[in-house]
Amino acid sequence: MNAPSYDIATILVNELDMTIGTDLFMGREPTTPPNCVTIFDTPGAPPDFNYIKGTMITYPAIQIRVRNVNYTTGWGIINNIKSTLHNRGNEVINGTTYLTIACSQEPALLDWDENNRARFVVSFNLSREEE
Repeated sequence: MNAPSYDIATILVNELDMTIGTDLFMGREPTTPPNCVTIFDTPGAPPDFNYIKGTMITYPAIQIRVRNVNYTTGWGIINNIKSTLHNRGNEVINGTTYLTIACSQEPALLDWDENNRARFVVSFNLSREEE
């Protein structure tokens, strides 16, 4: 079973033409390049306690951070990511069935980093079937 960040990265690679290790990262934001997207696995809700034997529905969450030297460009990227991911469901990603992908926090400016680059965040709740 993959970390949710890896599966969501697969969507961004396929649909937004991002490249893991170049402009798309998971778990840790690098110091370079100056413009990048990072996906963090964050706490979600507890899994279902009523489940079919051998299958469990889990509710992980992710936060996506966009860093960009240009405020307007960063804002556009984070909103494009939200539009790409929000309200998806019933699809298999890297062998895992995702029942829902839903934006739980609208994009917002997080801060300006030490190099004066804007950092935006958006959060998503997920539900997936695990065997």
